[in-house]
Amino acid sequence: MARTFSAQDARKLIQEHRSLQAKLCQVLDLPGKEREAIAAAAKALQTAEALEILRTVPVEELNRDKLGLRVRALREAGFENIAQVFTASAAELASVNGISPEGARTIKRIAQEMADHTAETVRIRLSTDQKTPSASALVRQLSAYRQIRPYTDACTHFSAAEKEVPGLLTDLEPATKSIGWLFTGSGKRERAERAYGRLTELSRGAYGSGVRGSYDKIAAILRNTTDEAAWADFEQNSIRFFNILEEICPGLIGGSDAVYGLPEDLAREISEEECFPDGLLCELRRYQEWGVKYILHQERVLLGDEMGLGKTVQAIAAMVSLRNTGATHFLVVCPASVLTNWVREIQSKSRLSVTRIHGEGRKEALRSWLKSGGAAVTTYETTGHLLLPEGFRLGLLVADEAHYIKNPAARRTQNVKRLSEAADRLLFMTGTALENRVDEMVALIRLLNPAVAEQVSGMEYMASAPQFRLKVAPVYYRRKREDVLAELPEMIESREWCDLEPAEEAVYEADVLEGRYAQARRVSWTAPDPAHSSKARRMRELIDEAAEDGRKIIVFSFFLETLRRITELLGDRCLQPINGSVPPARRQEILDEFEKAPAGTVLAAQIQSGGTGLNIQAASVVIICEPQFKPSTENQAISRAYRMGQTRNVLVFRLLCDETIDERITDLLAEKQAIFDAFADKSEAARQSLELDEKSFGSLIQDEIERIKKKQETERKPVLNTNEPTEHTDTQGDDTP
Repeated sequence: MARTFSAQDARKLIQEHRSLQAKLCQVLDLPGKEREAIAAAAKALQTAEALEILRTVPVEELNRDKLGLRVRALREAGFENIAQVFTASAAELASVNGISPEGARTIKRIAQEMADHTAETVRIRLSTDQKTPSASALVRQLSAYRQIRPYTDACTHFSAAEKEVPGLLTDLEPATKSIGWLFTGSGKRERAERAYGRLTELSRGAYGSGVRGSYDKIAAILRNTTDEAAWADFEQNSIRFFNILEEICPGLIGGSDAVYGLPEDLAREISEEECFPDGLLCELRRYQEWGVKYILHQERVLLGDEMGLGKTVQAIAAMVSLRNTGATHFLVVCPASVLTNWVREIQSKSRLSVTRIHGEGRKEALRSWLKSGGAAVTTYETTGHLLLPEGFRLGLLVADEAHYIKNPAARRTQNVKRLSEAADRLLFMTGTALENRVDEMVALIRLLNPAVAEQVSGMEYMASAPQFRLKVAPVYYRRKREDVLAELPEMIESREWCDLEPAEEAVYEADVLEGRYAQARRVSWTAPDPAHSSKARRMRELIDEAAEDGRKIIVFSFFLETLRRITELLGDRCLQPINGSVPPARRQEILDEFEKAPAGTVLAAQIQSGGTGLNIQAASVVIICEPQFKPSTENQAISRAYRMGQTRNVLVFRLLCDETIDERITDLLAEKQAIFDAFADKSEAARQSLELDEKSFGSLIQDEIERIKKKQETERKPVLNTNEPTEHTDTQGDDTP
């Protein structure tokens, strides 16, 4: 039979397919090689960080076991620390006068052991503020791996074609010889013809175009993944970077205890729970996936994860999984301040439809949601208007900031309880369940699981005991930031003490002596001329430094008048402040503006309004204008920026004035913070309030009055005549939220 192609065509097609085979082999081998490269880069970074630690260890530590080593000779030769000894060769050490070759080998061995032990304890961090060569190398490998995976994964679908090709090439081989073809039998000729047709089809079809396209895309990625591009990728996809690193090098970034606080038997059951993420548009961290399984398995739970760990996305993922297994309706109840945020989060992180049930159109919105299904978001105040049809079932009811319903007698608590009777599953969420008293946590548990609440009733005094935690584990789950987000960049806190100028000092002392205690708390911000406020001056310096470093800033204050002065002082650099009177929708618009704004932009916020339920990762500098009465108030505000997704070190500055009520409050806050830490970590101090109450504050003020009187008596300094009109007296009383 006459063939339909030439010998040259056959040779060209065979060469083309061998090239495709080689490219496919390289593509499929690449993930393994990249994983090895990531592991090596991570190890190199770990070693580099270990060396930084060893630079602080004096060379004399080599002789800790009293081996008689000549460490004095090493120091005289310029070897001051263990890192210098570790990086030197044995020959270099032996060249030191007084160090024998055998002694050099011993010194080298000890330094190696110290380096190995230190490296084992190092948990690496990645931060855009620490772009060391070792960190950049790791980020570059992670970025390349993240980008090539879609193409390497796509090529795994060509395995069937890859297995088919070798046989086809063998069948086509006889057709590559012009003369030999004349002596080829009819059977081989027919197989060659079929092989040529099939190989041509494969080359021009999905197999050929897919392999060539993937190979070219991967080559471009590897070629263009520079340090600068990789760090930019890290800023946009930090969660994926850490997930990859955790997968390839488990334990290297810490936070591997996903079952934190759960009994072994319960943990085993939860590990076997399945979740179905189809329709979830974001990637979960390992601890978040575990939290979703806990929610699904236990059905009625209080998720008390510390702020910044992504309770919202865990709730959304639970709704998505339930939707994929047949549930149709979900309801989120939250404070009005975060209503818009919930709607936007569900829209951006899932394919669930979302209905806002609030305000004048709530009745029509409720009817629409009942008909179409999906997720509805409403407020605690609106729950009284939500009447569900008889027999209607909710797949999941989520109560955000659940401490809003800790009081059983409150109307909103009763409304949520009524709605919960129609829910197959309940999820209460709060990072502050343990903030005040354990009995408040038990009150929430009673709404979820009365039997568990009954078991621990009367045991609140044992809150720090393992027995208590084991009993509440089926319904209460809490992870802390350091338990699961060891890779989060560092938070660096600083107290910025300011000295009062004479004019502002006179105003402050008058406020204290005349009993204007709210004004006294605004020390320095009440200066007659804001430009001469010591705190304002330090704030502007910090803002200028942050702008030069490419950072954005959020400034918190309790007082509206302080925020007004700050915004006037900063002018166009400061956005509209967020306070209790700003509607939730406008708050979100301000946050969107802040997200897009250039470095150096300032967002001013009332600490009660901006410190709850909002995510402000765009800011990496936090300035707190005065000490608050509760340690948790400041912690909540800081957590708006220092949370999952943050890729920079977060710098926290507390503006304080020396020899004022600031100092006295700060000292007392330190004691309260210690109580809070012990309580939140180990459930101790179960019945102790963390709030600086009026009695305690009154005592501090009395001490301050006595200090000022004694100071004025010593200096014979007259008290400011407060009857004369000043800017200070004009603004008195306007600052109380």
